[in-house]
Amino acid sequence: MQINIRDFKLVCGAMSWVSDPNLVAAISNARLPSDNVSDKALGVLATGAMKPDELDSAIKEIKAKTSNIYAVNLIGMSPYYDQLLSVCADHKVPIVVLAATLPRRERIEQIKEMGAKAIGFATSLRIALDLIKNGIDGIILEGGEAGGHVGSIATTVLIQEILFNIAKDVPVIVAGGIGCGKMIKHCWQMGASGVQLGTRFVCAEESPMHPDTKALYIKKQAKDTVVVGAIDPIFSVIPVRVIKNKAVDDFYQKQREAIKCLNAGEVDAHGAQMMIENFWSGSLRRGVIEGDLEYGSLMAGQSISFVIEQESVQEIIEKLYNQMTI
Repeated sequence: MQINIRDFKLVCGAMSWVSDPNLVAAISNARLPSDNVSDKALGVLATGAMKPDELDSAIKEIKAKTSNIYAVNLIGMSPYYDQLLSVCADHKVPIVVLAATLPRRERIEQIKEMGAKAIGFATSLRIALDLIKNGIDGIILEGGEAGGHVGSIATTVLIQEILFNIAKDVPVIVAGGIGCGKMIKHCWQMGASGVQLGTRFVCAEESPMHPDTKALYIKKQAKDTVVVGAIDPIFSVIPVRVIKNKAVDDFYQKQREAIKCLNAGEVDAHGAQMMIENFWSGSLRRGVIEGDLEYGSLMAGQSISFVIEQESVQEIIEKLYNQMTI
């Protein structure tokens, strides 16, 4: 199967507990109101804290719901990374999106050897150039306005640093704070091969998010999201953009516990980082699936201002395209 990453004009970002097989298939099955028949939407499965057997079941479900191209997002620091990649190879997953760490050349080559395309995240020009040097097939330029794990540089700055410099060499997908059709069109006109939206789809009818959580998201604005990061500069924690609630306080407490374990020699740096990632995974489930609005993690980008009602994936996409002509 020949895959051209530049064909994917809309990508739904991988969101733990949200980007499940049903939402992924709905995105990949969506019809883009475009004059170009090659234009497509790409659903991306979030693996989060998945184990290999769980990923195997999820991919089987996706393939039962769509014959179109989809992607799987793999977390580089996952203790199951090699087994998860093996599952992807067994299923001939067409696109693998690598997240959370800068992927080494060997990992990118493994993905290519199994016949798939490899896409990586860049939150700075240096990372983008390193990805290109390591052989990446496509780059997601992600600004700090995005939800979930984020960098510190705004999308508008990264567009100037990354998109304007490398778009001719490798497909660049712009992400972070994008919520309306006019902005999508502007990104395309500036050279982006596509755009990634995550928050814009959290309240889709096909999303598994709890009704109470969807209702809360619909009420929130960009100013209601905050970035939480490390409390100690010696302890590396990837910043996360969330809707502020008591889970933020719990996150800081979990960091204190991880630092204490690290200093006591009970875990190494990777183990301490995994304590944080496991916290987010459990907290996210409470917020997304169980509807715990107080202690569940509610990751969201600043584009949450554009989430004003529950609609189907197809309706959201058609609304975005209609906005391009207004």
